[in-house]
Amino acid sequence: MSTNQDSNDSQPILYSYWRSSCSWRVRIAMNLKEIPYDIKPISLIKSGGEQHCNEYREVNPMEQVPALQIDGHTLIESVAIMHYLEETRPQRPLLPQDVHKRAKVREIIEIICSGIQPLQNLIVLIHVGEEKKKEWAQHWITRGFRAVEKALSTSAGKYCVGDEISMADCCLVPQVFNARRFHVDLRPYPIILRIDRELESNPAFRAAHPSNQPDCPPELPNK
Repeated sequence: MSTNQDSNDSQPILYSYWRSSCSWRVRIAMNLKEIPYDIKPISLIKSGGEQHCNEYREVNPMEQVPALQIDGHTLIESVAIMHYLEETRPQRPLLPQDVHKRAKVREIIEIICSGIQPLQNLIVLIHVGEEKKKEWAQHWITRGFRAVEKALSTSAGKYCVGDEISMADCCLVPQVFNARRFHVDLRPYPIILRIDRELESNPAFRAAHPSNQPDCPPELPNK
């Protein structure tokens, strides 16, 4: 692996929660780029959420995961982290060379990371309340997946954009997992389902799966 770590050769540390789709995106990207890293689990539910403690607030003032300590820096926000990895470690690229295809990758990322995931995130669901959270999550995931499926109808090859894995795929797979968690009917989205099936056996995606994380509860049925 070639890096630009200069004076800092320590292994990156990813602050992660096993089921966090934002952490999951970064785990996939780092696995695809074959960047060794250590995971420091941050429980979003234990003791009211470890992300809210003073120590972690110094790492990530948004009190969310992920955060990545790398090259002597601390970075937050999954998409910003993925772009940093792409720019500092361009081997095994996650953005196409073609300008239009790059725009399509970013378009799909934005639909998922701005138009779906934040609206069904834990902090929002707590605010919505237990009785309405499933209906709320289903509404926003369904609305977003209609747009993703439409975008994929003109961009997809084997994967989201053409035949090379990109950041869009890193974002799509965790969001499909979330959709299943909230019992969204995925039958109207055949392209999404096909790409998800294509990637489920990829070693980088499999290693990043929540069931393979050190903080995944051992009692889970698919552990």
